[in-house]
Amino acid sequence: MRRIPSLRAAFTAAVTAVAALGLAVTGAGGASAATPLPAHVFAPYFEAWTGQSPAAMAAESGAKHLTMAFIQTDRKGSCTPLWNGNTGMPISPATFGADIRTIQGRGGDVIPSFGGYTADTTGTEIADSCTDVQQIAAAYEKVVTTYDISRLDMDIEVDALDNTAGIDRRNKAIKLVQDWAAANGRKLEISYTLPTTTRGPAANGVALLRNAVSNGARVDVVNLMTFDYYDNATHNMANDTETAAQGLHDQLARLYPDKSDAQLWGMIGVTEMPGVDDFGPAETFTLANARQVYGWATAKKINTLSFWALQRDNGGCPGGPASDNCSGIEQQTWDFTRIFAPFTSGSSTPQNDFSVTAAPATGSVTAGGTATTTVQTAVTAGAAQKVNLTVNGVPAGVTASLSADSVKAGGSATLTLATTAAAPSGTHRITVTGTGPSGSHSATYALTITGGSGGQCTAAPWAAGTVYTAGQQVSHKGHTWKAKWWTTGEEPGSTGEWGVWQDLGSC
Repeated sequence: MRRIPSLRAAFTAAVTAVAALGLAVTGAGGASAATPLPAHVFAPYFEAWTGQSPAAMAAESGAKHLTMAFIQTDRKGSCTPLWNGNTGMPISPATFGADIRTIQGRGGDVIPSFGGYTADTTGTEIADSCTDVQQIAAAYEKVVTTYDISRLDMDIEVDALDNTAGIDRRNKAIKLVQDWAAANGRKLEISYTLPTTTRGPAANGVALLRNAVSNGARVDVVNLMTFDYYDNATHNMANDTETAAQGLHDQLARLYPDKSDAQLWGMIGVTEMPGVDDFGPAETFTLANARQVYGWATAKKINTLSFWALQRDNGGCPGGPASDNCSGIEQQTWDFTRIFAPFTSGSSTPQNDFSVTAAPATGSVTAGGTATTTVQTAVTAGAAQKVNLTVNGVPAGVTASLSADSVKAGGSATLTLATTAAAPSGTHRITVTGTGPSGSHSATYALTITGGSGGQCTAAPWAAGTVYTAGQQVSHKGHTWKAKWWTTGEEPGSTGEWGVWQDLGSC
């Protein structure tokens, strides 16, 4: 029988062991350690390759916490972590540092995520790429100390789920960095984001978790990707989330027999994909699904609620396929965020809120004619409030008028668009914004004018096979568009508000 060492002796032993393995045990520890995440947190994914500001998007959407995707190496065999595998985006304060500090200053935080589909299929997930466990652990430590964060996520799917050597290296490295964090008085959580069936993770996902247990690596959260089932079945995506999570709960109970039922649910996270997922319309996650999942997640007291991705939370491509910058369904910008945001501990559901839609959302008219649409408001939370309506984006030669410039939420107004012969031909996106005490919401009406004589596009026409870089302008369907970053084959007007093309207006 051995004597249990004192806490001081145990701490000293941990420091000695970690130092012997080659990891730094000094740096951003102790008093400077990051603030732990709330016990229940909504943290949607942010696509870190778009050139957008995570702090600005967090503020605009109301999402206090973000999961930042992704960190990987630039090539097989490398042990250097980079944002998106881009050598121009190293792990340093110069890359996202100011944004992350701003988010933290507002009471939020970020969860850097290693891996992702591209890395997991190209051998550039760091534990697949790097064969040195100590260097993998050092990469994890670098991210923690550079950004002063309290959780790292491992997004492991497809090929990486079957790379048993990479799985073992990753879990050994997690154990090392957890020992380092403990020795420095840091709270550091590890989450695994895994694909799932409608009944829980497949055998390779369970094997990954079993390997973590055998390596002594603590897994704080298992986050299921409750989308992209690809089983050719009919889906109720909210019900499938619940059955997938129940299956995970039962699997975790076998892996962690000493945990209570509440502790097991407290290890679970779910990530949805708003609107149409990669499989197609048969796997569509609706706003009604989101409300059901929110209620279920709150009742079960799961740990994490998320979705892929914040840039998709808008209705910029209704009826379209899966896209990185819009949901493919009719919705207001940030609808899914508003439903999930109160899940974060300490948050509260807005007392009153409303939505704005235009029906129909499109219309065509010959220059000189008139088009109309109904602007409908609805109460989405609490009680009805006064909503003031304004119209923007009306091209020259078109006059917009509303039958009422304010309504009580739940009411409607008619928008009339009268064109003249001088109106420019093309499709024009006209925005109707409703503003009330709880905030603003907008709807877009696409007006197509034919036979007009006004306007003349001077930018070169967009061509599908041409490569465009940031700042280049094109003309397309009566509008001038500016590329925000490198693109080819993406049609202007089809990529949504957060897409690559910025609409500079009619021409």
